[in-house]
Amino acid sequence: MRPRDDHGAGLTTCTIWQTLHYMVNYNVQLDRTFAALVDPTRRAILAQLEREDGVSVSQLARPFSIKLPAVMKHLDVLYDAGLITRSKVGRTVTVRLSPQPMRAALDWLCRYERFWSASLDRLTERPMTSLTIPLPHARRQRA
Repeated sequence: MRPRDDHGAGLTTCTIWQTLHYMVNYNVQLDRTFAALVDPTRRAILAQLEREDGVSVSQLARPFSIKLPAVMKHLDVLYDAGLITRSKVGRTVTVRLSPQPMRAALDWLCRYERFWSASLDRLTERPMTSLTIPLPHARRQRA
């Protein structure tokens, strides 16, 4: 249920809901993008597509030690995340990169870069001798 706008115009409420709807969908897309990028096989597929534009599914599957149905499942995840497009001509399915979700993920990461950069800069300024690494406790030897 949407809250009522007491001013009668309804413009503010409509704008808030549109913005919220956009933010939720934007976050869902980011979640799908990052979830797809977690897997090293999917990242390798994307790297292969970066090197060769418009690759058939069988060509994509060749370098991997997994079976074609497993590659197809990875392609489904990448497709659902919007990271690839597929086109079929006859019996050949061609796969291409779709850059838009990566741009959105990069934009999101860049917003937080200043926080990471400052923290990393402080870490490099700290003398290495002041860093202590906790060692695991030695187990007692039973006599």
